[in-house]
Amino acid sequence: MAITPDTKNWTWVLERPCPECGFQADSFAPEDVGRIIRENTAEWERILARADVLLRPRPDFWSPLEYGCHIRDVYRICAGRLDKMLTETDPTFANWDQDETALADAYDTQDPAVVAAELQAAATLIADRFDGVSGAEWARRGLRSDGAHFTVESFARYVIHDVTHHLVDV
Repeated sequence: MAITPDTKNWTWVLERPCPECGFQADSFAPEDVGRIIRENTAEWERILARADVLLRPRPDFWSPLEYGCHIRDVYRICAGRLDKMLTETDPTFANWDQDETALADAYDTQDPAVVAAELQAAATLIADRFDGVSGAEWARRGLRSDGAHFTVESFARYVIHDVTHHLVDV
C-alpha cells in the first residue's frame, strides 16, 4: 500500500478477488477468523524481526515496521468496532485516517520488538472476540463514517483482507 492510498473504496474486495494479493472473501468460514488472525500474526512477528524492518522499498511505500504498526492499529481499531457492532444497534464508526496516525505516532521510529508484542496482544484480543461470535451475531451491522455498511461477518472478511494484503506488501 502506498503511504497515501484511497482506502475508502476497499469494500469491493468483499465481492471479487483482490487483483493485488489474490484474497477471496468467500474462501473461509466466519468461524475461522480467529485462527486466521493468529496465523497472520505469526507472520508479522517474523517480519518485525527482519534486518530490513526499517527499509522502505520505495519512498511512497511503508517499511515493514510501519506496516507492522498499521496492522497493530488495525487490530486495535477493529476490536473496538467489533465490540460496538455486538453491543449497539447499527453503530457508526468514527473516521480513522491511517496516514495521519502513521505520522502522528511516528511509526517509522517505533521499536520493532515492542510493536511485535503490541501487535500480538491486539491480535489475540480481536481473535478471541471473533471466536466468541456465534449465530445471529454474524449478521449484526455497523456503518463506517463514509457510509459503507458491514455485518460482523463481512467486517471479519474485510479485516482479514487488510492484514493479508499487507503481508504481500512487505
